[in-house]
Order: sequence, then structure tokens, then C-alpha cells
Amino acid sequence: MTIEMDSVRTDAPGGSDSSSGSGAGSGSGGARPVRVCKYDTLTPGRGVAVLMPDRSQAAVFRTLDGRLFAVGNLDPATGAYVISRGLTGSREGAATVASPMLKHVYDLATGRCVDGPAGPEPFTLPTFSVYCDNGVVYLRSAPETDSPNAAGGTP
Repeated sequence: MTIEMDSVRTDAPGGSDSSSGSGAGSGSGGARPVRVCKYDTLTPGRGVAVLMPDRSQAAVFRTLDGRLFAVGNLDPATGAYVISRGLTGSREGAATVASPMLKHVYDLATGRCVDGPAGPEPFTLPTFSVYCDNGVVYLRSAPETDSPNAAGGTP
């Protein structure tokens, strides 16, 4: 499922709703909050692709325990926009997503590749601040992490 932003809300608070948690934090400088969808429409353990106002893509995940995470949707190992379709899980207590292409596993909080076909690799996904306010999920329109892949490029 791909969700295209239907509105940009500039007055949304930067904090997270304690009922949902927040994986990537909430303070991202001047980045504008973007409305994603209602929290209840996110299936626990699954991701959704989000088309951002600048036409880049993010992947938003609701974990089984209700936390929210947002990372770039571009798989840096293959150049395909597929991270939102990856398998969620955990490694040493950290929420992760495995790319459906080559099965690289990324930490959802940091975007760092923690495992791949040949072990950990130097790939990184950009992470976005994501939070829930009054039952609606928002993310910041600029990534929090500045990686070589943040602008959609490949390593």
C-alpha cells in the first residue's frame, strides 16, 4: 500500500503520543510535519510506503508492540523502492526490517544495516521523525539522518 500525503500540517506538535511510542524521535530542526494516516490503519508488524511532498519515499512501520518508525523506502543495495514491504523483526532488542530483495536487515531506529548476505554491510537508510497526535501519524518531511542514500542515491 502506498499513501500519498493529503495535507501538510505546520502546527502539529513535535512530541510523540505516549500511546504509540516513537522510534526515531521527534526533533528534526525545521522539517515540516506531514500527515501520513490514522494510526489504526497501520497494521502491526507491517509497513506502508509514503510519497513525500518532494516526491521522495519513506516507509512507515507500526511494530507489534505499537511503536512507530520511519525510514527511507529506497533499498540502497538494489535501488528498488521496497523497504516498506520488508519483514519486521528484532535483533538484540532493536526493531528491524529485512529488505525483501537481498534480505539486508536494517535497524529501524538508526537505519544502519545490521546484517546482510555477507554479514553487516555499509548501507544506511535515512530515518525520519515519526509520531502520533490525536490518533493521526505524522512524520517530518526531511530525514533526520544524513546518509549517502538520503536523497535517493546509491552508495
